Amino acid sequence: QVQLVESGGGLVQAGGSLRLSCVASGSIFSFTAMGWYRQAPGKQREFVAAITSGGSTNAADSVKGRFTISRDNAKNTVYLQMNSLKPEDTAVYYCNGRSIIRDYWGQGTQVTVSS
Repeated sequence: QVQLVESGGGLVQAGGSLRLSCVASGSIFSFTAMGWYRQAPGKQREFVAAITSGGSTNAADSVKGRFTISRDNAKNTVYLQMNSLKPEDTAVYYCNGRSIIRDYWGQGTQVTVSS
């Protein structure tokens, strides 16, 4: 049973920073990558950033240069450091774990950026 638990969301002013954490438990050895997605009210869920089991990273153009994804394998934790936050970054952020069979999702954490 795989479980992904996010934390670190909250309310921050524009220009501020937050760090999201995602702790993974269960059969995560099959994960080929882990990442973050977000969903704003009335919009579809969109890709934010990902990191592969080999350490390669990728990020959406809208967050490049501001957000950084990293992982601590010893702690089974993936982080999303978010700097220079903008009101348009407001969304529920979801942790994703991808195996060759299926995707796994956390419950989400709210990030609200005030102008």
